Amino acid sequence: MEIGIAVLVLLIIAAAFILFKSLVLVPQAQAAVIERLGRYTRTVSGQLALLIPFIDTVRARVDLREQVVSFPPQPVITQDNLTVQIDTVVYFQVTRPEAAVYEISNYVVGVEQITTTTLRNVVGGMTLEETLTSREKINGQLRGVLDEATSRWGLRVARVELKSIFPPPTIQESMEKQMKADREKRATILSAEGHREAAIKSAEGDKASRILLAEGERQAAILAAEADRQAEILRAEGRRAASYLEAQGEAKAIETTFSAIKSGRPTPELLAYQYLQTLPEMAQGDANKVWVVPSDFNAALQGFMRNLGTQGADGVFRFEPTEEPQPAARDRIDTEGWFDNPEPVAPVVVTEQAPDPLSAPRTPNVTPEPMTAPLPVTPAQPSPYQVQQPGYPANEPHEEA
Repeated sequence: MEIGIAVLVLLIIAAAFILFKSLVLVPQAQAAVIERLGRYTRTVSGQLALLIPFIDTVRARVDLREQVVSFPPQPVITQDNLTVQIDTVVYFQVTRPEAAVYEISNYVVGVEQITTTTLRNVVGGMTLEETLTSREKINGQLRGVLDEATSRWGLRVARVELKSIFPPPTIQESMEKQMKADREKRATILSAEGHREAAIKSAEGDKASRILLAEGERQAAILAAEADRQAEILRAEGRRAASYLEAQGEAKAIETTFSAIKSGRPTPELLAYQYLQTLPEMAQGDANKVWVVPSDFNAALQGFMRNLGTQGADGVFRFEPTEEPQPAARDRIDTEGWFDNPEPVAPVVVTEQAPDPLSAPRTPNVTPEPMTAPLPVTPAQPSPYQVQQPGYPANEPHEEA
């Protein structure tokens, strides 16, 4: 019994081992390369595979996900004979697991070596300045070469990046000094441009303020000139009105005086008496030192009386009023219309937008003449009192020299 139980246990163990060897579970995103008697038969991915025990075996398991491999810095000589250290990062994915297993022994090392050689070929044709500023160009060239070289290994290179570029310490120090000098130069240029812009803005502001000040002074001068002109016009109109009113007053006074004389019917004796009273007033004044009565005073007086009066039977000349009725002296003088002023001159309006004095043509300043009303001209009337002189006919007016 004991022997039978031991054999049964051994059979169960052997069956379990055979079952374990005949079943293979391959997870998703992973591929298993299966060989039968040492020869490739199939590739299984994401399923449960059934194998023939001791005949089928799993050669290798390959990860189908995209892999990221970072390589250590590699020395690369540029076109200007400078050695730089460049480390790269390669993104690739296995598309054919059987090729990655049978075409190359270690595809990661193969990608690293081909990346290094291709990088040296690409960077060797560039200067340090181009290397530092042409990363996209280098990445594109590396990806094209790697994708073509690794396609037969069952790999697909998705992306190649230059992780860092380390120039020599001396070159790095020189570059830092150059960058510092460039920054200082740009700062100096910007500062100078700022000062220049500030000076330009200040000059433009000063210019604008001077222009506005000049325009204000010009407007003030124009307004002052217009005010002076209006004042002169008004003063001239006032003087004209005063002269006009004074002339009207004198005319009214003379007219009233002659009306009063005519209405009073003076005698030659009264006129002679008034004439004698006027003679002393003629001698008044600082310049009159000597006054001589004319010798023909009596003859002049006789002629004056002949013109005014009629000689009576006793030989005395007496005033005889005319038969025409004389207008009576007016108690009240009609002053209507004495103080009528002519129409004032319309003021000149100065607009704010005055033309530029430098661009506008110069015209002489002509002051418009004020509008004046003509003075009334009274026709000359013959005086009722005519003096007869020798050589002149009686009762006829004569012109005085």
